[in-house]
Amino acid sequence: MNDVGNIQWFPGHMTKTRRLIEADLKMVDAVVEITDARIPESSRNPILDELVRDKPRIILMNKCDYADEAATRAWKQFYEKKGIRVLTCDCRSGKGLNAFLPEVKRLLAELIERRKKRGMIGKALRLMVVGIPNVGKSSFINRMAKTKKTKVGDKPGVTRGKQWVSIDKDVELLDMPGILWPKFDDQTAAQRLAFTGAIKDDVMDTEALARALGAVLKEQYPELLNARYKLTGEEDILRDIARSRGMLISGGEPDTERAAAALLDEYRGGKIGRITLERPGSADSAGRRNA
Repeated sequence: MNDVGNIQWFPGHMTKTRRLIEADLKMVDAVVEITDARIPESSRNPILDELVRDKPRIILMNKCDYADEAATRAWKQFYEKKGIRVLTCDCRSGKGLNAFLPEVKRLLAELIERRKKRGMIGKALRLMVVGIPNVGKSSFINRMAKTKKTKVGDKPGVTRGKQWVSIDKDVELLDMPGILWPKFDDQTAAQRLAFTGAIKDDVMDTEALARALGAVLKEQYPELLNARYKLTGEEDILRDIARSRGMLISGGEPDTERAAAALLDEYRGGKIGRITLERPGSADSAGRRNA
């Protein structure tokens, strides 16, 4: 794997967000955890398992249209064997989200029945929505609320503070700020997050990052990579892409900066194909947490 440097991120709001989650968990009936289907484990925050504990939870594997379908099925089975409910979806298009409310009501059926027996008809189910930056929380909430209640952006960190959003006559969502762990001890996970745009590009060497992505795609999805860029086999993938695209600077030299931007943008936009960068049970994902 190419070295892109030691990626560390120390967000000032991390401790504050953790305290908010701990306090607000008391007010909610379940937790909705949104992950990126292309990197299902790397896009989960390790502290959430510790914080959420026995609270009912649903994982929404977002951006499923950009992920390898076979890998998504494998991850869904992996989590469900651990007793975690999973829905696959695309929060921008709304694909798969029709199943969300029925799934919530199945998950909380016992609570709903208890409330009914106590005469607590109409008391809203309250759900906390959590996830790392840029994973699709705002798109999910806007889709469910059928209106733009939260700011949506392609850059991480758009949602700044928590807010309640009503999505049904008896369901409310609590949108929490995106959170990442305070330091990346697992550099493989950090790199995968950087590939998807969960870490701001301006804190990294984007050419090194793109070369690392190219190396991973050459190993895992060579056919998709070659079909997209018509590679000639030049050792430096960015020079190869630049030449095939006619991205040249003075003297006919390949413009590797433009090639890096193209590779990262096209991977993130799903233009190279349906790609999942980790599998359940693999050595670099299985040991990261006990879900």
